[in-house]
Amino acid sequence: MPEPAASLEEIRALMAHLPGPDLEAGTAAALRESHLTKPAGALGRLEELAAWMATWQGRHPPRLEHPRTVVFAANHGVAARGVSAYPPSVTAQMVQNFINGGAAVNQLCQMIDADLRVYEMNLETPTADIVDAPAMSEAECARAIAYGMMAVEPGIDALAVGEMGIGNTTVAAALCLGLFGGEAADWTGPGTGVTGAGLEQKRAVVAAAAARHRTPDADPFELLRRLGGLELAAMVGAILAARMGHVPVVLDGFVAGAAAAVLYATDPRALDHCVAGHVSVEPGHTRLLERLGKRPLLDLGMRLGEASGATLALVLLKSAVACHGGMATFAEAGVSGPG
Repeated sequence: MPEPAASLEEIRALMAHLPGPDLEAGTAAALRESHLTKPAGALGRLEELAAWMATWQGRHPPRLEHPRTVVFAANHGVAARGVSAYPPSVTAQMVQNFINGGAAVNQLCQMIDADLRVYEMNLETPTADIVDAPAMSEAECARAIAYGMMAVEPGIDALAVGEMGIGNTTVAAALCLGLFGGEAADWTGPGTGVTGAGLEQKRAVVAAAAARHRTPDADPFELLRRLGGLELAAMVGAILAARMGHVPVVLDGFVAGAAAAVLYATDPRALDHCVAGHVSVEPGHTRLLERLGKRPLLDLGMRLGEASGATLALVLLKSAVACHGGMATFAEAGVSGPG
């Protein structure tokens, strides 16, 4: 992973300059929608998505010719506590699987012609065990955020954001507990398949980590530094850069949602350019989406990560854009409109 220069103070300063919605583009979308050959509202959420795309791309009609899926991969010191059904070595093995084209996300990206980018983040050096110490130094956290920002390049029409990292549902649960409170059991689920005594151990780890690092003066970025991981910080950066670059974002599952929650906890408007691609069966994800005010596009019982749910949801965005731009108006089709 290269080391772009940044500081957490610089990242916090960006939060005061987030571009807002393009209301003119949104109005144009609503006007066109009202003239298309269908009853008002007949396409349901597809109509909402078309207007949302126009509003956050800042153009009408919206386009989705160049979607990108990004997967950030990192390892976690807390994985040594047995919180996952898989060893940390699987992170690097799965990254190679992505490179070889053998993962689920590869097939989904190929199906919808999305550009897949996988970013390895110091896999040989896990973050610190969050039960004993902060996950990252300020410099490490800021560099990871800045690195994630670099994934958003000109010409991208929408961004699906996801991750890979053994142990990261533990980290995500601890971060959500730190940000929003509650009990460890509220946020901690089986992840890769941990059950019974293993799940109880995982909940104890989450509770201990949050108790150590959640202090009255810890803002969301400080909690990210203490309880997060390199891939979560990179996702924060990608989501933030997408907002600055007028690129709508589709969030993947629980871990991606936990990263996004850092921005939400800083400014509840910071995720207005984001939709939840799906709801994971990881139990904390439902609670988190309710907290973020995000209604998921899909509910398919998925819990894979690797941006698979977000990439699949890009199909819905493509469908929304295609209907909005390609359908005839009543006047064009010679069809009588509503009386």
